[in-house]
Amino acid sequence: MHLHSAEWKHRVELAACYRLIAHYRMADLIYTHATLRLPDQDSRFLINPYGLLWEEISASSLVTIDLDGNKIGDNPYRVNRAGFVIHSAIHSARHDALCVIHTHTKAGMAVSSLQEGLLPLNQIALGLEPHVAYHDYEGIALDLEERDRIIADLGNKRALVLRNHGLLTVGRSVAEAFNLMYYLNLACEIQVATLSMNREIKLPDVSVRSRVAEQADIVSFDDGDLALEWDAHLRLLDRNRQVLPAVGDAKPST
Repeated sequence: MHLHSAEWKHRVELAACYRLIAHYRMADLIYTHATLRLPDQDSRFLINPYGLLWEEISASSLVTIDLDGNKIGDNPYRVNRAGFVIHSAIHSARHDALCVIHTHTKAGMAVSSLQEGLLPLNQIALGLEPHVAYHDYEGIALDLEERDRIIADLGNKRALVLRNHGLLTVGRSVAEAFNLMYYLNLACEIQVATLSMNREIKLPDVSVRSRVAEQADIVSFDDGDLALEWDAHLRLLDRNRQVLPAVGDAKPST
């Protein structure tokens, strides 16, 4: 596979994202997806090859498709249609949606099934609260017409709870989308644990909720902090090379 260095960098970052989601146990076998728009190509994005576990995905195995679902290049793998429907909707409508991640975690699906959705129970949930939107379940995402409703429900938010389905995050980079997914899922895990204690719940005052949301924006979406966090994740993958195959398995052309 001969690739230009800019595309290769994107491929390596997205492959690392897949490995990290597998490491943190947020994967669902061969299902769900993380996608990344290609540099200077708004109509094309990378998606996982259907049939590979997330810990198997490498930079060169990622599939390039366009917004109509057409596969670009001679990659032998096919693409899951539900992944194309959901991700193409957001990539087509949000210029800032460089990376989109969708998961079916146990905690995420549990919270997505609650009428209240994500509750402001803890500092993590409070920081995410203003950025979370909701989309009602319409069945397995195979209908192209659902794309308009997904876009409308997401609006300008950074995260979407797909009711009775799972979680989705949008990022200006792989690092940002992964950061959002990690903490959104963690907030859901904390909510499941909190509600399981069957004790009276103490919610923060509304004024405190607003203040934490403002503080979290400063910290969570700071590019410098995201870079530090992403570098730490990449070091984790480097340390685990004896367990995980290499993220990159081909060389780009110059």
